[in-house]
Amino acid sequence: MQGLSIVGTGRVGRTLGRLAVASGKWQVVDCLAGRHASALEALAFIGQGRAVDELKDLAAADLLLLSVPDDAIASVAQALLDNDVVRPGCVVFHASGAAEAEVLAPLRAAGAHVASLHPAFSFADPARAVEQFAGTMCALEGDAAACVALQDFAAAIGARPFALAPGGKAAYHAALSVASNYLVTLTDMARQLARQGGVDEQLLPALLGSLMQGSLANVLSMGPQAALTGPIVRGDVATVARHLAVLPANWQPAYRALGERTVALAGERLSADAQQRLLALLQG
Repeated sequence: MQGLSIVGTGRVGRTLGRLAVASGKWQVVDCLAGRHASALEALAFIGQGRAVDELKDLAAADLLLLSVPDDAIASVAQALLDNDVVRPGCVVFHASGAAEAEVLAPLRAAGAHVASLHPAFSFADPARAVEQFAGTMCALEGDAAACVALQDFAAAIGARPFALAPGGKAAYHAALSVASNYLVTLTDMARQLARQGGVDEQLLPALLGSLMQGSLANVLSMGPQAALTGPIVRGDVATVARHLAVLPANWQPAYRALGERTVALAGERLSADAQQRLLALLQG
């Protein structure tokens, strides 16, 4: 059985620790938190391991997870090096969605392999996360040896690991932000415009929800080009102009930018004349 130690006992660290133990293939060796009580709470949830108070007290483990805020990853990695904690051949990884494995690069001097493993999952509640984690996509990047080890680890805890291109972490994280965060923002914009049009607040979930769910189902099954509908792909310049006329001024740049991208997505479904007239309007 292989060993996992965890620095930082927040929601991600606790969830991955418990999933590791539940797999039957991993044991949690040590946990270190900012407060001893936090480490004890985490271990009670994980069901295994020892709480330590100093980095120098961490026992050797096959995997070492740095489950700390993004801004602290580099400093914790340096502290591990300074305290001679890392052993040759071990894998040190973090779970940040935005930071790359290179933030751990100094640890290679001690013979460690470094990587990142980012689960595309919301860890709002560790207990619920453990129940719902199966099948979660996990992005891997970093040293080849580390990624091989983390592929096995991810599979053991029920995840679906996949590799990112070298240097691709920022684009990957931007994709998740657009798909998740900006969807929320666009929903808010749509709600405000519907209210501006006189739609009752109580009708908004049914009105917008069914349309958004249908569009999402279509784009996931058919692809963006085939799923695209609406005034732009129809070449309806007058309707787009009416939209622009009622939009708040500070929303127009977003609408225009998304409109230009939609013209490009429509491609050959639009005539050359319709493309030119739409772009002239959107860029005007």
